[in-house]
Amino acid sequence: MASSGSNLLQAALAQVQDAGAGLALPPWLWHADLVEKSPAGSARPGPSRLQVRLPEAARPDELGAALRSALARALERTIGRHVQLEFINHSGQAAPAPAPAPDTQPHPATPASTVWPARFANSDRLRLNPQCTFENFVTGPCNRMAHAAALAISDLPGRAYNPLFIHAGVGLGKSHLMQAICHKVRAHRPDVSMMYVSCEDFVNQFIASIESGQIEEFRYRFRYLDLLVIDDIHFLADKERTQEEFFHTFNTLYQSQKQVVLSSDSPPHEIPLLEERLVSRFKWGLVVRIDRPSFETRVAIVQKKSKLRGVDLPEDVIQYIATAVDTNNRELEGAVIRVIGYASLCNRPVEMELAKEALRDLAAAPGRAVAMQEIVDAVLLRYNTRLSDLQSKRRSQSVALPRQICMYLARHMTNRSLQEIGAFFGGRDHTTVLHAERKIRQMVGHDPVFRGIAEAIERDIRRP
Repeated sequence: MASSGSNLLQAALAQVQDAGAGLALPPWLWHADLVEKSPAGSARPGPSRLQVRLPEAARPDELGAALRSALARALERTIGRHVQLEFINHSGQAAPAPAPAPDTQPHPATPASTVWPARFANSDRLRLNPQCTFENFVTGPCNRMAHAAALAISDLPGRAYNPLFIHAGVGLGKSHLMQAICHKVRAHRPDVSMMYVSCEDFVNQFIASIESGQIEEFRYRFRYLDLLVIDDIHFLADKERTQEEFFHTFNTLYQSQKQVVLSSDSPPHEIPLLEERLVSRFKWGLVVRIDRPSFETRVAIVQKKSKLRGVDLPEDVIQYIATAVDTNNRELEGAVIRVIGYASLCNRPVEMELAKEALRDLAAAPGRAVAMQEIVDAVLLRYNTRLSDLQSKRRSQSVALPRQICMYLARHMTNRSLQEIGAFFGGRDHTTVLHAERKIRQMVGHDPVFRGIAEAIERDIRRP
């Protein structure tokens, strides 16, 4: 590995420089040599031991831990296998990483803005739900393609489908699948560096890095990974500077054949105020959708969730829960917990009558389709306005809010498309419907009074 080693090192240094992570490359490092130091006659698989032999003019104190790690990862990408990298000075001795200088001089306190915020200090650790594994995921026609793609990703990250983009409504299993990928990769390939975060966390870390002057650390944190998994990527909408940063992060990972997995509540082209170049890149790999579960899948979900809690529900109770709750997996699980908890509190066996008592305010009218006009009538009754106002161009709060509630309920209670819902309310664009859905969902999540109003309207609609 003589001249070829030098060529490999030059290529790796170029990768580090092009990544734009703010790491300064000392000029003398370009004159170093790369030598392979695998044991003689050893044929066993394992990481390659590589030595970077520094020139006489080298200053090893300029080789920080971040630069050493970035160079090792760049070499791995270049030669296609794991490496152990050490640095040797011109006299043949190991060049240790520089230690922080001791605090011998009195100095003013370090401003808080220069310290990486404590709440992100351990964000490299995977915060995964131990229940969200492939073994606990119930497959059916609604999610079979997404499940198969996630399995393929966990077996061959960066090679199967890159990026993998999963979109679905609330509570249909996006986060479960994404965490299952991380669980499997971590179990079978512990050397793989990965990060699983929500898009909101990504945005908050980016903002914090700007405020604290730690943008280089932020870029290193996200651009030198083997697997990046981001939930709810639609949170990037209307955040221009964060979109710019994520664009370069995505490009760095994709060009290095590192896996990116994203989820959203909408397909890429329906995320409002998202740059076209990001939409295009999200479509480079595989875009899969998870639909609402069928009755048979809901039955299997109820069985799985009850067994995870050590309870075998009677068949008629399972069928009742699957019929009564037809919205999403999360509400199904909530119904199972409610029935089991109600039985425990009442000290009664789980049977049909008890299940009906426990779910009396959750059960939907089985088999009854909800029409747009029913939703509109229920909302108009509550807000004392007229359909002509909802379909007009008026944007006053007294009209806009009930219109947005109608759009939100239509998305959750009917099979109408975004375009059909927008057309019903005065020919509005699909992005308007998405905006309305997100706004009402946030209000439901943060305002208990408003949540009660929304739930009361929904009960009125579902009442036979």
